Amino acid sequence: MDINNLNAFLEVARRRSFSLAAEALFITQPAISKRITSLENELGTLLFNRINRKVTLTEAGHALLPRVQVLRNELEDIRRIASNLSGDIHGVLVMGTSHHIGLHRLPPVLSQFNRDHPEVQLDLRFVGSELASQSVERGDLEIAVVTLPYELPEQLQAHSIWMDQLHIVVSRDHPLSQLPIVSLETLVQHRCVLPGKDTYTYRIISQALEPLDQQLKIYLTTNYMETLKMLVSAGFGWSLLPHTLLDDGLVVVKTPLYLQRQLGVISHRKRTLSNAAKTLLAILDQFADP
Repeated sequence: MDINNLNAFLEVARRRSFSLAAEALFITQPAISKRITSLENELGTLLFNRINRKVTLTEAGHALLPRVQVLRNELEDIRRIASNLSGDIHGVLVMGTSHHIGLHRLPPVLSQFNRDHPEVQLDLRFVGSELASQSVERGDLEIAVVTLPYELPEQLQAHSIWMDQLHIVVSRDHPLSQLPIVSLETLVQHRCVLPGKDTYTYRIISQALEPLDQQLKIYLTTNYMETLKMLVSAGFGWSLLPHTLLDDGLVVVKTPLYLQRQLGVISHRKRTLSNAAKTLLAILDQFADP
C-alpha cells in the first residue's frame, strides 16, 4: 500500500478539503485527487463524499481513519529503521517548531545541520507548540522543537534544551513602568495582551496569578510573540515575553513572580527516530543551556 496515498487520505480527512490537503503536502490538487482515487480503488470503497464542493468522510472512511493512521505510522517506522541500518544521514526530516523558537533559537542549530548534512531535506513546519505536540502524537511530525508542556500524553517524551526566562513588560510611558515594584493585585487592574488561552505560555501566567487570573483585563490575544511585543510597545497593555525579546523600548515590571518555561524537543516514545533526527538532536544538545 502506497504511503503517499495514505498521507493524502489522512490530510484530506483532517482538513475536509482536497485543496488544503494538497497545500499541506506541497502537491497539486489533481495529484492528491489521483492518490485518493488510487486508494479507493485499492480498497474497493469510497472514502469521501464530494457534494457541492463539501468533502466529508463516508461511513467506510470513518471506520478506516484510525487504522490508516496506525498503518501509516508503522510504515514510516519501518522505512526509518531500514534507512538507519545503512548508517547514512539522508532523506526527509519533517519537524515542527514555533515561530519564536524558529526565529530566535534555531538559526545557529539549523545552520550547522545544513552545513554538515546538506543531503538531508528539511521539511520545517511553523506551528503552535500545542498543535505541534498533537502532530508528533499523530505521526505527522517526526519531532517538534517547542515550548514543553507540564504534562505530556503517555505516547510522547520530552527532552529539555533551553530554560526561557519570562518577564512582565510594559512600554516606557506605561504607568507601571514608573513603579519600583508592582503587586499582583495592581498588575491585574491594568489591561494586558497575552497569548491565546489554549497555549502553554498563557497557562503559566494564569496559574501564577491564581486566584487573581479571573480579573485579567485581556485586551486581545495572539500567539505570535513578536506581535505581542509590538502591541506592548504601542501601549496596548502589559504582556509576558521571553528574555530574548527584550530591548530598550520595553520596561520589565518588577513583581513577586519568577516565571520561566522550558523549550525542547518532543518525540514519540514508540517510534524510531531517523538518523537525520538523531543528528539534529545531537546538535541541539551542543547549543543547550549549561
